[in-house]
Amino acid sequence: MGRYSVRLAPSFADFAQVLPGHRALDVGCGPGALTSELVRRLGATAVAAVDPSEEFAAAAQERHRGVDVRVAAAEALPFADGEFDAALAQLVVHFMDNPVRGLAEMARVTREGGVVAACVWDHAGGQTPLAPFWDAVHELDPNEAGESGLAGGHEGDLTELCTKAGLRDVQENALPVAVEHATFEEWWEPFTLGVGPAGVYLTSLERERQTALRNRCNEILGRGPFTIESRAWVARGSV
Repeated sequence: MGRYSVRLAPSFADFAQVLPGHRALDVGCGPGALTSELVRRLGATAVAAVDPSEEFAAAAQERHRGVDVRVAAAEALPFADGEFDAALAQLVVHFMDNPVRGLAEMARVTREGGVVAACVWDHAGGQTPLAPFWDAVHELDPNEAGESGLAGGHEGDLTELCTKAGLRDVQENALPVAVEHATFEEWWEPFTLGVGPAGVYLTSLERERQTALRNRCNEILGRGPFTIESRAWVARGSV
């Protein structure tokens, strides 16, 4: 997912209206795809980032010296009220235990008039980097829910969540992301690491079913090169 996150980050930061002179927070930073873009725009000392995973937070800190990186969940941000001009959550809302509370916390730490923004892949529309994987899963296992019901994954979901969190003047849009993969193996290998819902699903299968799923994905995509076209729903609101 990292390659897609890196491609998405500049467009997302543009949509969130992150400008020089701002202080920004990256919520659910992971290893730091969006953090890197914020540092490029604002400088390391103007950026803070949090992730509930100690491993991800450590990776983000290692890659971004000078950034204030902390281990924390979106629902309990370790910052004072109004510290930031913008708080962003890239591909994170659907992993929050309580998305409305998480977005409300982002609003709390953002100054009056500042921006809170979030984005989630179009899971319901099947336009995600993982769509070929889940298409193959549903052919082989029609009862598997997949990711289509994740929070924020339908058009209008983020607007509803942001509004419930108390944000004003909420606007929603869609951002396209396209990534070329040189080979099928390059695309497949990250699933085998067991990370995220797709990886967890794959590694939970018996070896024979894993092989069947891999083969079906290979039939869908071919040997490569091929391009995966995705889009993310994005929403921003004012505090």
